[in-house]
Amino acid sequence: MVKLSLYINMKILISFIRSTIFYTLYGIVITIFGTFTCTFGAILPIKLRQNVATFANEIIIKWLHLSCGIKLIVDGLENIPDTPCVILSKHQSGWETFYLQRLLRPVSTILKKELFWIPFFGWALYFMHPIAIDRGNPRKALKQILCQGTDRLSNGQNVLIYPEGTRVKPGVIGRYGRSGAALAIAANVPILPISHNAGHCWPKHSFLKWPGTIHVVIADAINTKNMDSRHLTEHVKNIIETAQKELKI
Repeated sequence: MVKLSLYINMKILISFIRSTIFYTLYGIVITIFGTFTCTFGAILPIKLRQNVATFANEIIIKWLHLSCGIKLIVDGLENIPDTPCVILSKHQSGWETFYLQRLLRPVSTILKKELFWIPFFGWALYFMHPIAIDRGNPRKALKQILCQGTDRLSNGQNVLIYPEGTRVKPGVIGRYGRSGAALAIAANVPILPISHNAGHCWPKHSFLKWPGTIHVVIADAINTKNMDSRHLTEHVKNIIETAQKELKI
């Protein structure tokens, strides 16, 4: 028991050191790119602005690999449509917010408006053309998603939604909201389901990052013609959660 306890404590210590190293450069990158996005970047066309600003995301993902030993495997890149779509993704950590924003650009993410108050990160996020909603007013939020989401899609942007509404721990299935399905149906665009296991390496509400491999699975795009939002949401949920069970830790 003593040896096991020492082993666990050593793993925690090593993880703490590596995570501290990660966040040191993370803070510098966020500050530099956040400042740029809020100033010079704000006058750039949205597609170019996202291309430049999300280069920070690419740096963060690669630095995470180098500093914390977190690797990446992605299946299904060929399934990303050439035309705008609604992406419904599992939400376990902060990792996917960086990775998917870079991968799926130009993209407008549905998020809670409180994020705009975070220094540098939130300020830059404001200029990334998201759809910021008040989660305390679901009816108003749905109208906003349908109105602004349709506009974003018609202008060539993807729309990214985390249907569970908040981060959930690995193995947990949250309640899937129907707003993503409703938007895809209204705009007559496909839905792209995404599964991943990022929560094992980047746990929510935790400073520590754990070495391992994050596996992302991008499923086939779903045609939403002649579908209703309830059945479509359930269909997407089954696809995502089935893939979740097959992901290795």
